[in-house]
Amino acid sequence: MKIPAKGFTHGGKFHADDVFSTALLQILRPDIQITRGFTVPDDFDGIVYDVGGGMFDHHSEPRETRPNGVPYAAFGLLWRVLGAQLVGEHQARLLDENFIQPLDLNDNTGEQNSLADAIGSFNPLWDSKDDPDACFWRAVPVARQILENEIAAANAVNRADDTVRQAYANMRDGIVVLPAYMPWKNGLYKTDAIFVVYPSQRGGYSAQCVNDHRTKRSKQPFPVAWAGKPEEQLRKISGLGLRFCHPSRFLITADDKAACYHEHKLCVDRDAVRLPALKLEIVGILGEDGKTKPAENYQRHYRSRYYQRHPVAVQAAQTGRESGVAKGADRMKHGEIDRPQERLPI
Repeated sequence: MKIPAKGFTHGGKFHADDVFSTALLQILRPDIQITRGFTVPDDFDGIVYDVGGGMFDHHSEPRETRPNGVPYAAFGLLWRVLGAQLVGEHQARLLDENFIQPLDLNDNTGEQNSLADAIGSFNPLWDSKDDPDACFWRAVPVARQILENEIAAANAVNRADDTVRQAYANMRDGIVVLPAYMPWKNGLYKTDAIFVVYPSQRGGYSAQCVNDHRTKRSKQPFPVAWAGKPEEQLRKISGLGLRFCHPSRFLITADDKAACYHEHKLCVDRDAVRLPALKLEIVGILGEDGKTKPAENYQRHYRSRYYQRHPVAVQAAQTGRESGVAKGADRMKHGEIDRPQERLPI
C-alpha cells in the first residue's frame, strides 16, 4: 500500500492506538502531514484512521476481531496492511502477537497495559491549560522510537536466522555453537536443540537452555547446586571454569567455549535417555553437590533409587557399542519395561 501525503485522526484526548498509528505512518512516509480533528472534511484526500468509520477505524459494528479473539484497533488494522513491508510476513505476525495486540486490547477493553499508560500520560492533566495537539506531538516521537526499535529487532532476527540454521545443521550432542551473540530463539523454535553456546558480550562465553515450545520451560536446566552461587564457590563445585549460573538455571557464563561445551555434555539429566533418537551411555553422575562422579559402579543399577533421584552425565554411545543402560532406555522407549515413576529434582 502506498502511503498518501496526508493523514487524519481524531482530536482531543489521545491514546497509544492513535499515537502509534501516527508513528507507523511517519516511519513509512516521514513527510506525511497529519491533521487532528473531530470531523473528517468531505474533500479530504488522504488516509483516515481511528475516526471516520473507514478501513482503519474500529469504532463501528461489526468490529473486526483476530482468530484468537483479540479485537483490532487502528494500530492493528494499519499494521495488518503495512507491517510485512517493514519486517516480512513472519516477523510481522510475531510483532502483532507480542507488541500490537496488547495495545489493541487496551484500546478496545481498557485492559491494563503499562506502555499504553505511559503514552497516555502525555495527555494534559484535567486542570491543565496545555494544548492537546501539542501534547500529542510530544508523545509521537516517543512512540516512534519504541516502534523503530521493535522493527529493528525484528529485522535483526531475520538477519540472524540463516546463521542460526547453519549452526543448527552442525549441532552435536544437542549443543548449538554460534559464532557471535545473536537472536537465536526464532531459528531454534521447535527443534531438538538443548543448549546454545555463544561468545558473551561481557567476555568469555555464555550458554543458555533452549525452551520446549510447548511448556515454555528449559528442556534441561543447569544443576540446582550451581544456581546463584558466587563465582569462587561455583568454580569449585562444578570443577569447570564457570563464572556465573543464573538462579533460574537457564544461563551460565564461562571462561571459554570449551568449558561451556564440556559443561553441557555433563548436564544432560537422566531423563535424556528417554529421547527417541538418542543412544546414550552413562559416563558420570552429577551429585547433589554439583560434582561429577565416575559411573562405572552404577552401570548395572539404572533402575535403582539412586538413579531415580540424581542427574547423570551421558554421552552418545560409540558406534558399534551400546551399554546396557542405553539398551534399557531403548526398551523403555518401546514400552517393553516400565519408566521410573519418580522424576529428577531439577
